[in-house]
Amino acid sequence: MALTNTQYESIIKGYEQTRDYNRRLSEERRQKVYHLLPAYQELENSVSSISVSQAKLMLNGDDSALDNLRTTLAKIASQKKALLESAGLPADYLEPIYDCSLCHDTGYITGSDGMKEKCSCFHRQEIALLYEQSNIQEMIAKENFSTLSYEYYQGEDLTRFQRCVDICRNFVQNFKQDYHNLFFYGTVGTGKSFLSGCVAGEILQGGHSVIYFSSSGLFDTLARYSFDIKSKDALYNFYKDIYNCDLVIIDDLGTEVTNTFVTSQLFSLLNERHLAKKSTIISTNLSLEELRDRYSDRIFSRITSNYTICKLTGPDIRMYKKRNSNLVNS
Repeated sequence: MALTNTQYESIIKGYEQTRDYNRRLSEERRQKVYHLLPAYQELENSVSSISVSQAKLMLNGDDSALDNLRTTLAKIASQKKALLESAGLPADYLEPIYDCSLCHDTGYITGSDGMKEKCSCFHRQEIALLYEQSNIQEMIAKENFSTLSYEYYQGEDLTRFQRCVDICRNFVQNFKQDYHNLFFYGTVGTGKSFLSGCVAGEILQGGHSVIYFSSSGLFDTLARYSFDIKSKDALYNFYKDIYNCDLVIIDDLGTEVTNTFVTSQLFSLLNERHLAKKSTIISTNLSLEELRDRYSDRIFSRITSNYTICKLTGPDIRMYKKRNSNLVNS
């Protein structure tokens, strides 16, 4: 998949608006400082005249002029910092303001090869546009750690759910430095998709890219692109996204029509993401035995070897809530 011209222009326009807003904010801060601290403005104004005078000395052969300029500018910077702090302002109060410190709100950075490439913040926006059909934003608005509740679980079911919540919080906390995968399985309505949503929301807030797909939606998309000769570019870009995205969530594995195409595509996805050390979360209503019987031994081995297995049991919470709602409305 690739951005349309309209989508690309929308992102670029957003960067322009961000830069304009931050420039206005910077100027407002500067005028505030000049009003509070006239001496600060005087110091800033002195920099240009001092630089010019020292440049003249350098042209006239004064070898110490450059060192003197550096010493003077460092002293002025120290005085400016002291003035800001005396007014209760942070020392970096007048530094340029950027939403993204990597690309300075341009959307592009210079890669290791010296070529311009899309910044991670651009990729996040790109993915949000390309995969808005997954309704992930709507999902995480309702399914997040702030709405998490233990009231629907008792006994061993509660113990299992608490363990899974702890695993999810640890997954989020260590996401930047550690490579982990999660596999949620168990009976219907026990919180598997809910916990996936909790993790997705936290990872997105941390500035990482997340792609969420129902299992049927993922493999339908792959099949549509794979069997359409006109969609080679779209298929290539789709693979690039799902292989390289920071976190991929596959919900309800087993609800798709399973065949050799699905099995091979699933193995490729799991294998490529594992090799790239990119995290994946899978949820399913299948038991481990059903998982092994439905998919290849290679897939079963990949999951059981490389994923933290989380079993959830208990009542169907969705049905429980629906019954309670009907009682309240009756």
